[in-house]
Amino acid sequence: MPKTDPTVHATAILVGPKAVLIRGPSGSGKSRLALGLLQSWRFARLVGDDRVYLEAANGRLLVRPADELAGLLEVRGLGIRRLPFELVAVLGLIVDLGVETDRLPEPSAMKAELSGVILPRVSLPAEPDPLPVVLATLGRPISGN
Repeated sequence: MPKTDPTVHATAILVGPKAVLIRGPSGSGKSRLALGLLQSWRFARLVGDDRVYLEAANGRLLVRPADELAGLLEVRGLGIRRLPFELVAVLGLIVDLGVETDRLPEPSAMKAELSGVILPRVSLPAEPDPLPVVLATLGRPISGN
């Protein structure tokens, strides 16, 4: 992807065959959720933390790390950690953190359109821990590996 394209303030984690794009304001827990996904899934890998590129291609949305941040994940309280990472992944889910949401959201609120591609979406407050809801959305039991 050309370096002139703008990045999106988000974190992306490849979880199984598809990536999860985690959006939210600074301090909302994007990197914490990313770390939880990396530790909870048999195959999960960092795509990008803090800033990523998005590109629509053949009806799918691809996500790539920003070159200068590739392989880096900020772990609050520990600092920057270097991790193995994917150069590109297909998005399968959008998680918006720091959003007040209805207890039972309308179906229209559970989808988002980015670059002409419609994807499933989960909106969650930053607290309590959003990991169990994201795991349930991905179809993974909350306990056990």
